[in-house]
Amino acid sequence: MAWYEYRPYVSAAERRQRAEREVARRRKRGLSVEPVTLEGRAIARSFWGKAWCDHLESYSDYANRLPRGRTYVRNGSVLHLGVGPGRIDALVQGSELYEVSVDVTSLPRPRWKSIVKACSGKIDSLVGLLQGRLSDAVMRVVTDRDKGLFPSPSQIQMECSCPDWAQMCKHIAAVLYGTGARLDERPELLFALRKVDHLELLSAGVTASGPARRADDRAIAPSDLGAIFGIEIDTQPRTGGRRSKPRPAERVSATPVVRSRGDLRTGRRSATDVAEIVARIVDLLRQTKRGLRAEEIRAALGVEAKELPRPIAVALRAKRVRATGRGRATTYFAP
Repeated sequence: MAWYEYRPYVSAAERRQRAEREVARRRKRGLSVEPVTLEGRAIARSFWGKAWCDHLESYSDYANRLPRGRTYVRNGSVLHLGVGPGRIDALVQGSELYEVSVDVTSLPRPRWKSIVKACSGKIDSLVGLLQGRLSDAVMRVVTDRDKGLFPSPSQIQMECSCPDWAQMCKHIAAVLYGTGARLDERPELLFALRKVDHLELLSAGVTASGPARRADDRAIAPSDLGAIFGIEIDTQPRTGGRRSKPRPAERVSATPVVRSRGDLRTGRRSATDVAEIVARIVDLLRQTKRGLRAEEIRAALGVEAKELPRPIAVALRAKRVRATGRGRATTYFAP
């Protein structure tokens, strides 16, 4: 086609179908497709999502170019957006399906240590951190324009396969806004993007006696355990008389006494112990409304790593928790 000829007209519906077919082909080749889907007109609703967008818009160069991408992200044109350590990869539907990559410089270690020190003892729980329930002092630290968690333009390198020569085309702008929307669902991705561990913000405030249990952590009554796990738990004290041999269904709960911490450390947990941890895991996942890795669950509950496998296995078998991924990347969700 000569340079002076117009491209043949292709309807928006046909362009969409072409893009979806290409995304489907990439999915078959192993790409884990994560589209950006908004509910309503707001691009970001959470503390972390809004803070990301507000930070980028605070720079004049970005403030003039970012609005070009709002329509794209709102109409579902960001068909895939994956956030990993130091990089964002995306597929955006325009007149063609374009590939976008955004490289973000890792947070300098001295700067991260300064943030951890400033937040030491001021963040109560993992749930509070991820949901943005932070004190004003902590918010000022993490959102500081020059010393906080968010990258400056000089720390961001962007590339798009579209023919637009602008440094920030509308496809890149849509991806940056889409990242804010993604932080609504998975705020820990911001820390992954800057290559730091958000659990350090919690461990900095843990004393030698271990993290304090929150007042709203709910324990489950022994009388409720049978309904949850389909077992019987004897809540009566032992007497000197002989007890008849338990039936198979009762053997799980043959020892009604709650184990000590020493028993837990050696792996001998009673049904009551396991059920309480399961209840706390489910409660945590429901509060976060998102997935957590085992290490995040451990840090939030203040338990040892070896105390988790059995409760998690019980929760999975009872379908009170679902999981995706493998190994350390396994993420657990409330059903």
